[in-house]
Amino acid sequence: MRSRPYKGLVAVAAAAALTATACTAQDEAQQKPKEKTALFKSGSDISYQKYGKNYPTTKVKDVPGSCSYESISRKDYSGQTLKIISHAVPVIGEPTQLHAKQFEEITGGKVEVVNVPFGELHQKILTPLQAGQPAYDVMFYPSLWIGDMAPYLAPVPEKYLNTTGMQDVTAAYMDVATWDGKVMQYPVDGDRHYLKIRADVLKDPKWQAQYKRATGKDLKVPTTWTEYQEIAEAFSGKDFDGDGKKNYGSAEVTKRDDLTFSAFISRAAPYVKNPDVKGGVFFDEETMKPLINTPGFVRALQDMVKAKSTWAPGGANFGLGDEIFSFGGGQTLMSYSWDDAFIQAQQPDSKIRNTVQAAPLPGSTEVYNRTTKSWDKKANQAAYFTWGWTSAVAKASSHQEMAFDYLCFFSNEANTALDLTIGRFGVNPYRISHFAPEFWEKQGWDKDVAKAYVDTLSGMEENPNRVFDLRVPGVNQYMSALANGVAAALAGQESPQRALDGVAAEWAKITDQIGKDKVQSAYRNVVALEDES
Repeated sequence: MRSRPYKGLVAVAAAAALTATACTAQDEAQQKPKEKTALFKSGSDISYQKYGKNYPTTKVKDVPGSCSYESISRKDYSGQTLKIISHAVPVIGEPTQLHAKQFEEITGGKVEVVNVPFGELHQKILTPLQAGQPAYDVMFYPSLWIGDMAPYLAPVPEKYLNTTGMQDVTAAYMDVATWDGKVMQYPVDGDRHYLKIRADVLKDPKWQAQYKRATGKDLKVPTTWTEYQEIAEAFSGKDFDGDGKKNYGSAEVTKRDDLTFSAFISRAAPYVKNPDVKGGVFFDEETMKPLINTPGFVRALQDMVKAKSTWAPGGANFGLGDEIFSFGGGQTLMSYSWDDAFIQAQQPDSKIRNTVQAAPLPGSTEVYNRTTKSWDKKANQAAYFTWGWTSAVAKASSHQEMAFDYLCFFSNEANTALDLTIGRFGVNPYRISHFAPEFWEKQGWDKDVAKAYVDTLSGMEENPNRVFDLRVPGVNQYMSALANGVAAALAGQESPQRALDGVAAEWAKITDQIGKDKVQSAYRNVVALEDES
């Protein structure tokens, strides 16, 4: 695993924090919390039971530290109001509300949460920031928006960077939180794409024999997208769980306006991220010419079009929620995207609980070399750290300490341990301690399921061949154009090459509109993450 960046980042962030807060020193002095008697003893049992039947009965210990229930409950924020904007309930919006309620109860402060649908969130946050009138102190949003948000954010102060929870964040997710050498986002989630598959089917002698007869190959976890397609085709339309209903090969996020771009990048990653070629996969770093229509991306879109035959009815218009419940509910043999489908399959009431397996995203047997303009004939696998939820504090907020204390509390060890087990929350592993199989075994997971899960996630951290999302100003425009192109190819309206040629032309226009230098400067942050080893 790469060395962790804390020492340098702490020093930079501390200096930046002093600069950012100097101009609001008077306001800061007014908002310092009073001290009061703690409402919790160190190491108290923490549970969400009292908040409703929809929460688990699980109890965890309050871990001592500055973000703990015990420490935060010593602070008196009565008379102060914190304003927060977050995604709609339940994904990230529900834990935002829950922890706001808890924060109110233990600090006496008032916390107002506004929940906004995904399609409106970017504008609702950014427009007031750009106008110099931030409507919110704390903001929860997709981490790939950092290129737009960074100029308006307060760097995370040193005392929060030094908390036990923050020190436990993995190197990759500290990278995601960092912009121009400063930690600008407060990590609350860790997202990546990986393969989910029904292990019970793979291990069933009947299906092993049938697959061998049909293909001449052994049935195993696919390591390439070609193998993924072969297995998906072989099982589509069969009743492999004996419930009298047809099952299908693959569930994918295909709905144009519902994160299709991320699913496509997963498929493209091993074809376009050549470990021997530096300088970015989305643009040529020097010229900023779009690479989205080069052969690696075209091959991936050809694969995705071919995969249509393996999807369940309606699968050509699956959003993320559909993919989660198609795999998590046992309808399909395989899927790939965020943790949520796997966690859904592992819910206590799931009919496929402990029959599933996590594995790295499929790779390829060749990878495009954009320098030589030819295919390198070698096995390749690329880890895709797709966007996840993050949080930040507005630089112009007059309640920065209260805001950072809320985020510190939101992500403390006790809350995170509980949040990770609630699939609808959208909080996924992002700390080293989350990769301990014992934690998941305590949730009722079988040992082999837990081990494959943590090995898959931690293995991505150690993989030097990595793809990160396009984190530049205007990223929503770029990704919308990409989703349109992918949708056109999936609908049969255009060939994959022609569809991506159109995306490349649109990307060039967007770059010109925003400003080449501005986009290029931001893009170099992405390239730096991908090119590190």
